[in-house]
Amino acid sequence: MATVKLENISKSFGETEVLFDINLEINDKEFVVFVGPSGCGKTTLLRIISGLEEATVGSVLIDGNDVSNAPPVERGISMVFQSYALYPHLSVFENIAFPLRVAKVNEKELEEKVFKAADILQLRDRLDFKPGQLSGGQRQRVAIGRSIVRDPKVFLFDEPLSNLDAALRGDMRVELAKLHQNLNSTMIYVTHDQIEAMTMADKIVVLHDGIIEQVGSPMELYHNPKTKFVAGFIGHPNMNFLQASDTKINKGKLTATLGDSSVNIAIEAGDTKDGDSIEIGIRPEDIVVSNKGGVPMNVDVVEHVGATVILYGSVLDNSNFCAVLPSDSIIKPGDEIHLTIDPSKCHAFNSTGQALKRSTSQALKRI
Repeated sequence: MATVKLENISKSFGETEVLFDINLEINDKEFVVFVGPSGCGKTTLLRIISGLEEATVGSVLIDGNDVSNAPPVERGISMVFQSYALYPHLSVFENIAFPLRVAKVNEKELEEKVFKAADILQLRDRLDFKPGQLSGGQRQRVAIGRSIVRDPKVFLFDEPLSNLDAALRGDMRVELAKLHQNLNSTMIYVTHDQIEAMTMADKIVVLHDGIIEQVGSPMELYHNPKTKFVAGFIGHPNMNFLQASDTKINKGKLTATLGDSSVNIAIEAGDTKDGDSIEIGIRPEDIVVSNKGGVPMNVDVVEHVGATVILYGSVLDNSNFCAVLPSDSIIKPGDEIHLTIDPSKCHAFNSTGQALKRSTSQALKRI
């Protein structure tokens, strides 16, 4: 078992508070990703789990044991940093073997562990190379190999792919997913890149300004964001938001006015009432062009990206509106088009940024 539990974790640096009452459970063998913008506290939280930072308040439990005051070496964790931190004068073999030599592991066991890690990471034919002879992706795999040989209970990754180019990042995402399947270990991964989070995680933890906004599977966060922040952060391109000029609630139906049109969304109204300030969220990929009216969009930029066309322009009060259309769409910068929005795929957010829970019944009307 390799469970991690955080209880009431808060952290301050002097008078600056960076984490506020964090409670989280990570199950055995889960691949959990901490994601959020720079400064949200995700790396600080990872360092508290590792023992490199001490929580101001709260406890860290690994496999049910309170390790809050234990040094990193006694926590059963291994950490891979953004920097490869390899010894340039040592071979790949010796870089991977380094923690085993420090632990005075006998030579036979050391070789077995290094060769096993090298096979998993496809580095067997590079063991005699020096780091300077390797690509960026290979160097990162060496750093991961150094963690594997320690047989940790929990692997911690602090933005390990941020120094790689786009193509290598894509390749390494696949490699890390395979590694998780092969090792069947608990992994906690920090990134600001929501694409990495969506493609690798079993569970995503979205942090914002030192608090957890939402925890869930990638598709749960994509389809059912609990806050406007999560809705705008998860998904690419980002969700669009339009301010409704008039709202009415009637029998579990939200009627929101958008310009000259209106959209009816089935919701669980709760405390929401007529006239409340409501923003409607719609993902760019859920939009289609209409020949029969709809919401007008003035197109400023057209991006052709193979299978799709991405349009950027203005819709009502949103000058950064985005729509994703099929590649055969013939639209030019300067065109005015009309968009059809499916209410069943719309999200609604109140003035505090909280999502209004959608009803399981079908939405009622398109615009």
